[in-house]
Amino acid sequence: MDSDTKIREMEALVSLVDDPDLEIFRQVSEKLHDFGPEAIPFLQKAWDNCFDPLVQNRIEMLMHQINFDHVVKDLSKAFEKDCKDLLSAWISLSRYHYPGLNEEDIQYEMNQIRKDIWLELNENLTALEQIKVFNHVFFDVHGFSGNLENYHAYNNSYVNQVLHSRKGNPLSLSTIYLLIAQSLDLPVFGVNLPEHFVLAYTGKAFDTESMRMEDNKVLFYINPFSRGMVFSAQEVEKYIRQLKLEPLPAYYEPCSNSDIVLRMINNLVNAYENEGKLENKREMEHIRAVLRKKTKRDAE
Repeated sequence: MDSDTKIREMEALVSLVDDPDLEIFRQVSEKLHDFGPEAIPFLQKAWDNCFDPLVQNRIEMLMHQINFDHVVKDLSKAFEKDCKDLLSAWISLSRYHYPGLNEEDIQYEMNQIRKDIWLELNENLTALEQIKVFNHVFFDVHGFSGNLENYHAYNNSYVNQVLHSRKGNPLSLSTIYLLIAQSLDLPVFGVNLPEHFVLAYTGKAFDTESMRMEDNKVLFYINPFSRGMVFSAQEVEKYIRQLKLEPLPAYYEPCSNSDIVLRMINNLVNAYENEGKLENKREMEHIRAVLRKKTKRDAE
């Protein structure tokens, strides 16, 4: 179907959204749904020019369902590749609440922060010195900080809102931090600590079990929620003991990008429940179930 034909068909279908016959509306909805996000601008125009609350409600529900299914589809595709492009996966998740989110705007903002940090780095810096420079630009110059006042708010999990407000929860701040760090070839990765998310800086280090130098060993940890504070494995162990948990390897080692996105979704489930947005909570639970099933299948 060529572009002009597609536009005419979508316009014709949208003109039937107000049909009182529910069977006709069902058929129209299914056909518009098949067009996906391309149909949303036409539906939005119809909503803007409509003054019937019942028809507006129909259009709103249809736009939401189209967007929701597209988010699930995009995230499912991302999980097929273990969310290799973590930023794109996060943008897809953020479009659940902000359908009009522009990926180019997000990329531009991230690149601006990256450029400012890159200008301050040089090859002669040690790993700790690199993080000290990074922290200065990230926290002091660009003003990122933990959202202590609204710690559990759902906006702490959406990339556009975190970039705009410069505030987030431990996971969202850590994710922006690691995305920029990795774009600068700094070996920074997420660590799935229980009840808190932190980062690990990896590199070559002596392994006491093999008695030799090995690559990709954790040199130290970073806590972006505490303005990039650096700490050791001994402090992780102390934290785990305080929680009265078994010190599993996963609490010390880098996690996958899929783990990061699933943890974002867990945060959103809890945030929507705290704010009494039970339909949003139900939809996030659905997304989580779909992605968990996909992760389980991929592991088999």
